[in-house]
Amino acid sequence: MSIQRVTSKWAKSKIMLRSDYLRQYMPPAKLFTRESLHSMLSEYGMVYVKPVSGTKGNGVIRVERTNTPALGYRYQLGKKVMFSPTFGHLYLRLVRQKKNRKYLVQKGIHLLKHQRRRFDIRVMVQKNLRNDWEVTGIIGRLAHPGKIVTNYHSGGTPMALERLMAEHASPSELEAFNNRLRKLSITVANNLQEAYPNLKELGVDIAIDTKLHPWILEVNTCPDLYIFRKLPDQSVFQKVYRYAVAYGRVKKRSRRP
Repeated sequence: MSIQRVTSKWAKSKIMLRSDYLRQYMPPAKLFTRESLHSMLSEYGMVYVKPVSGTKGNGVIRVERTNTPALGYRYQLGKKVMFSPTFGHLYLRLVRQKKNRKYLVQKGIHLLKHQRRRFDIRVMVQKNLRNDWEVTGIIGRLAHPGKIVTNYHSGGTPMALERLMAEHASPSELEAFNNRLRKLSITVANNLQEAYPNLKELGVDIAIDTKLHPWILEVNTCPDLYIFRKLPDQSVFQKVYRYAVAYGRVKKRSRRP
């Protein structure tokens, strides 16, 4: 039986929003229109505009109102920072950028930082050998200094969460936070499985705000396994890989004679 993949962020969000528990961890989001962009910028001041179907942070744009009327709006794609003096000008520029692709507007979360660089979290959830969901890995992703996304393929640096959180939480607070992440991610998996029964693995991307509240940014149904090789504890990757072999994502590596 093939492993189920779901590319639409919007479809996955609608499933998760059915859960009262998950809803408190999901930033408000709407399909991109002139009205949704205007209303969410007016309410939140900063939003992320992202493709409904996309991976590796490609096409993600950070948009915010500035405090300088002459500058109007600031937006960033990759390393490129641009300004639009009016909302109408901003909207036309974004429409040109997104072309004919469907996009979302999501409330912006002001991420915690490490050495002035934003970071978020990837939680790996997999079907284990008993066919139950299990959190097999948690890793921090430190954004490239000049970029808004944290993805490894966009220049981000995978790093142990303990190192990134050292200045933000005590060891006991971090342990409680990790337990919260595990419960949250397992709940995500159970909810999505109701709609997509052949899921085997998920990468849950979680932002942390300055109050240490976790926010589900998106859920990837074909997550990168090999990012966990970057952790000092190699047993994490070994388990991730072992489970991926068991449910057929990868073939077991043959040992050399």
